[in-house]
Amino acid sequence: MKITVIGTGLIGSRLAAVLEKRGHDVTTASLSSGVDLLTGAGLDAALAGAHTVVNVTNSPTFDDQSLAFFRTTVGNLLAAGEKAGVRHQVVLSIVGVDQVPQLDYYRAKLLQEELLRGGATPYSIVRATQFFEFMEPTMSWTSDDSAVRLPATPVQPIAADDVVDALADVATGAPLDGILDVAGPDRFTLDEVGRITLAAREDGRPVVTDGRAGLFAAVQGDVLTAGPAARLAPTHYRDWLRTTRNG
Repeated sequence: MKITVIGTGLIGSRLAAVLEKRGHDVTTASLSSGVDLLTGAGLDAALAGAHTVVNVTNSPTFDDQSLAFFRTTVGNLLAAGEKAGVRHQVVLSIVGVDQVPQLDYYRAKLLQEELLRGGATPYSIVRATQFFEFMEPTMSWTSDDSAVRLPATPVQPIAADDVVDALADVATGAPLDGILDVAGPDRFTLDEVGRITLAAREDGRPVVTDGRAGLFAAVQGDVLTAGPAARLAPTHYRDWLRTTRNG
């Protein structure tokens, strides 16, 4: 199968490698390869002959400008896909994206999903929980030399490699015309994740539970955790931390 992966960041580069290992003909597309989703430049060539397109791009900003980014890029990608005869459009989204309207980026990702559903091409939406790889950057937003402040927001983080495996399975299967949630095997509160992470890194700072700290303080309830129909990944956060002890 010929597959075009749009985006070459943490997920896109790994996804391309996994798909190639599975024997597929993979094209990667990004600004660095001359493909601009905002203008449509390079899209026709990147999608030529593709059966499936997997979109794992992020908006360059996480404010309300991300709404315009996804509105434009999804429109360009769907139009180019129809022209090229693409038969399956896949997008990576976020578990709970429809439950946190107070976050601009979540509203923008929800718009991305809605535009995809409204297109003419069969589609699949893979919603993932927060990545293991983003836990420490998330902690850094509300950290200083003396303490880390985090809310007790329930989360169910997942390894990026496990997200890639789920995306690869969906991309090479029949279109879902719906949503698949993927999540890690363990639920924590975010402040608990902070304590586990600091202990693994031998960082003696305390974690202060603060319901006003950081982006996820705006999240109410357990909407960032997966429901009973979700695909649960095999990698546990504590095990992953041990493998990245020197990271």
